[in-house]
Amino acid sequence: MVVVILLVSLAALALVFLVTLIAVAHARNVLRPRSEAVALGAVTNFFDTLGIGSFAPTTAWMKLRAMVPDSFIPATLNTGHALPTVVQALIFINLVRVDPFLLIACIAAAVAGAVLGAPLVVRMPVRFVQGMVGFAMLIAALLYALANLDLLPMGGTALSLGKSLFVVAVAAHFVLGALMAFGIGLYAPSLILLSLLGLSPTAAFPVMMGACAFLMPLSGMRFARSERVDLRVALGLAIGGVPAVLLAAYVVKTLPLSALRWGVVLVVVYAATLLLRAALRAVR
Repeated sequence: MVVVILLVSLAALALVFLVTLIAVAHARNVLRPRSEAVALGAVTNFFDTLGIGSFAPTTAWMKLRAMVPDSFIPATLNTGHALPTVVQALIFINLVRVDPFLLIACIAAAVAGAVLGAPLVVRMPVRFVQGMVGFAMLIAALLYALANLDLLPMGGTALSLGKSLFVVAVAAHFVLGALMAFGIGLYAPSLILLSLLGLSPTAAFPVMMGACAFLMPLSGMRFARSERVDLRVALGLAIGGVPAVLLAAYVVKTLPLSALRWGVVLVVVYAATLLLRAALRAVR
């Protein structure tokens, strides 16, 4: 019953987000998505469904191609990848067993963090956003490298956590939700944290997917109305991303991703260096 309520609520939230996004884009006369963004959304969300992640590769490509100003990156990421993430959650959240109370608590905490974090992003100086996103990309590159070297925690077999660990998980997801507003992906840190706490890595998937799927449309509605967002790029990411998620989930399912991760590491590190250099120059 809890899962059914979550899925129905998520579908309703996605519908409200979609209507809001289209209305704002129509009011600003930017309903035509950028074709490059459609292709980017398809590629990044395809591999996101298979476990690569979408935020770091998307950020790297947008930076290298100068698709949006640096300060627009967090809002464009959260707005553009919201619907593909919802589709991922709708597909997978019903397939994996996990403590429903842990699931709901972590989702609520992440959403609360994102709701508080979103207004901060649109008011932060550009150099601060550049620094945060650049730092996040270096962390993402490190996680990709650790995954390839099989150095990430394997996790336990538990489907629930004791009281103290439960509190740690919920508090951490509040912080991770706030960081999502700055364009820092939640998937990898959430998976690592829950695995370290003893949760089965498989059971961590509905938690991290559910958290992102709820918080991204909520923060995305705020971001879509802000001035620091490129709605043509965001629409392209969504349009390309949704069918790519379906293709990856139902048709492809698995691929040898090790070589791709090493390629992503190189590109992400390079783009992060550009962002951090820009941030440091702005400080001088």
